[in-house]
Amino acid sequence: MKYDISKIRNIGIAAHIDAGKTTTTERILYYVGKIHRIGEVDYGTAQMDWMEQEKERGITITAAATTFFWNDYQINLIDTPGHVDFTVEVERSLRALDSAVIVICAVSGVEPQTETIWRQANNYNIPRIVFVNKMDRMGADFERAVQMLEDNLNAKAVPINIPIGEEENFRGIIDLISMKALIWNDESFGAEFDTLPIPDELLDDAKFAREHLLESIAEYDDELLECFLEEKTPEPELIMRAIREGTIHHNFVPVFAGSALKNKGVQPLLDAIVDILPAPLDIPPVKGTHPKTGDIIERKPDSDTPFSALAFKIATDPYVDRLTYTRIYSGMMKVGGQYLNPRTEKKERIQKIFRMHANKRVELKKSFAGDVVAIAGLRTISTGDTLCDIHKPIAFESMEFPESVIFVAIEAKSKADEEKLYKTFQRLEDEDPTFHHRIDPETGQTIISGMGELHLEILVDRMVREFDVEVNVGKPQVAYRETVISSARSKYTLDKMLGNKHLYAVVEVEVEPNDKGSGLVVEDSFSSDIEIPREFRDAAKRGILSTKDSGPIAGYPLMDMLAKITYIEFEEEHSTEMAFEMAASQAFSQSVRDADPVLLEPVMKIEVIVPEQNLGDVMGDLSSRGAELQGIDHRSDGEIINAIVPLSEMFGYTTSLRSSTQGRGFFTMQFSHYRRLPKSKEQKLLMKIKGY
Repeated sequence: MKYDISKIRNIGIAAHIDAGKTTTTERILYYVGKIHRIGEVDYGTAQMDWMEQEKERGITITAAATTFFWNDYQINLIDTPGHVDFTVEVERSLRALDSAVIVICAVSGVEPQTETIWRQANNYNIPRIVFVNKMDRMGADFERAVQMLEDNLNAKAVPINIPIGEEENFRGIIDLISMKALIWNDESFGAEFDTLPIPDELLDDAKFAREHLLESIAEYDDELLECFLEEKTPEPELIMRAIREGTIHHNFVPVFAGSALKNKGVQPLLDAIVDILPAPLDIPPVKGTHPKTGDIIERKPDSDTPFSALAFKIATDPYVDRLTYTRIYSGMMKVGGQYLNPRTEKKERIQKIFRMHANKRVELKKSFAGDVVAIAGLRTISTGDTLCDIHKPIAFESMEFPESVIFVAIEAKSKADEEKLYKTFQRLEDEDPTFHHRIDPETGQTIISGMGELHLEILVDRMVREFDVEVNVGKPQVAYRETVISSARSKYTLDKMLGNKHLYAVVEVEVEPNDKGSGLVVEDSFSSDIEIPREFRDAAKRGILSTKDSGPIAGYPLMDMLAKITYIEFEEEHSTEMAFEMAASQAFSQSVRDADPVLLEPVMKIEVIVPEQNLGDVMGDLSSRGAELQGIDHRSDGEIINAIVPLSEMFGYTTSLRSSTQGRGFFTMQFSHYRRLPKSKEQKLLMKIKGY
């Protein structure tokens, strides 16, 4: 097919766990002819859930990419995980895509992970449409789901179609643009549907919904507004033009109804992807900086402009070793071409380019602006790096990822596995920016950290299966943090011989509390009659940052602090960068010790769904774990408890909830914030760390 950037759509499909996101993707692939047998998540046959761990657990763990065609449009789709432990996959996918389809359950509506995804999409200014799935389930309520979009997400939700029936009576939709009823044929697995007049009993509802649609979108197209004010019937093309314009500019969010599992409503969703969501040309040119000068540069989505691309995901592949998933923003990339990584200042040669379908690959010779492909052979690339024209360099903004909140001790079972284990760590850290390993300086233990129990469980399972490393794993532990609650200032003078070198540096550092979630911010805050060499100032900052991962109370990383370098003194003959790193590190450490350091614990936001008869028992259990109740909602499939609770109290909660609800209760949990650890808990923790 001839390359036409106006006919490319780069979309992510995202949802809270169990909203039916991967099932929706499987139906899409079936109706576009990409697959010839419908895969089912529950039976481990979904094409996009290709990992063994995904098949066994019935959940999506890694973002999977595919490309297909619909009505002559090329759609690059990434199916992202719904479980909060793998939210980094959603984050980096949305960073590289132009738009998103958010799937919500018609029964559950907006759920905690839906809110997280929505915030991520807002951060990247992503236009989106919503698919209200599972209209066939008991308790399905389309109007309630739409209202939750407005109430919980502050979205202007505009239905483009409405369901015909709900629960077991759901059989199709009414298209509010054409004012026709679409009834699906069950014998063809939803591949065929009949376009019929709207049933008489639903005509008033359809007219009311269409009126609401036109009112909501008319102001975004002058011609449509004129029709609306003059009470003329607008052409469908005019309505669609206004919907597209409003969606791309974030004025409202189109909403569609359906049931992916029952094969209803997917084709209108596909039409919406190509008719409503933006092409790369509809998105403002991407901005970056010149690696040397820092000047702001734009790159337009045009194959004739200098090449630029973002590496948004690294994956281990058994056949080509390492795949780099890449969004091309401008220019053209070809096999054998050399391109620059501005972060490392090294050149990379493209060995192979692949069009991906989950874990399957099709080789390409070249790829153009607007496309999403995987590249083999890149060695110095990390997640968030830029690839660009060697002679026209640009660096895109790097990606930030959430802090790990849980860790376990791990060791190889044999000496032979030790070397393999550390190579495995490097491969997994390459893939997953939220996975880390370190050596505890006091115990000598190897510690791995991640986003949750399931996250670490999956990673350990991969170590054994994919990388053939046998390991012993300890019990999960909470990743605490440290901060200060007052300010302090300390000066350190380094004036000593190191070997045959005389080192001299004086650094004064002041620390004070900073905003929540700010990490450790280091800045210059001094005036001097003498010009301080930039390399010494930078070295002092490096010295402070090198100390941030080991706080004075229990060696946990420091956060929510501002460190100011208030004084620097140097001697031309004896001062070096190393001397300033050492002096700044010592001054900073002493300041932190003097600024009343305290421990912080991660607090989680949880949603527990339980049968009404078990509500009291579950509430009592949560209360015993220190949970703070945020509210209780009622819906058809049970009572919903919203609360925040310390992560340290949630280990083993799955077993406890199953026991108290006879297996009928379930919960979701995601990180909320860090807060100061109560003094009594801090003392117990310190005694435990010290072995008392």
